[in-house]
Amino acid sequence: MAGTGIPTSTTLDGTGLKVTIVAGRWHDVISNGLLAGAHRALEEANVEITEIRVAGSFELPVVSRAALEAGADAVVALGVIIRGGTPHFEYVSDAATSGLSQVSILTGKPVGFGVLTLDDEAQGLDRAGLPGSKEDKGREAAEAAVATALTLRALLPEHP
Repeated sequence: MAGTGIPTSTTLDGTGLKVTIVAGRWHDVISNGLLAGAHRALEEANVEITEIRVAGSFELPVVSRAALEAGADAVVALGVIIRGGTPHFEYVSDAATSGLSQVSILTGKPVGFGVLTLDDEAQGLDRAGLPGSKEDKGREAAEAAVATALTLRALLPEHP
């Protein structure tokens, strides 16, 4: 597991930031764990939270872009993609990853990347922030989005 070397959490004050969580519906237990972790981090950071559920990880980029263009200062994109016996895993993983990167670059706003690309369900349960999980990737993605939005605010005074 790649959890070694994770930065220590710092207290983030995101007062005044609007953050939208865009989360896929696939793999309920894992995705709901990611969602709960993101909510915990964003509530602690005192940001205004909006939540949008989408069909799956493939839909994350287009809805994330729409949320950012509609006024969100940052997005937390959460999804679960589990490898199967066909190339579908590679296509969806690449589309979600590349698409979310493009959204961030095109809008100039952060996208916290909380899309799990997994070999099996057990890996997702270990990363979902559930009781007994080794990691909380939903929290990590939310903290990254808020920290980046705050950095942009400091660098670019006209940035929200």
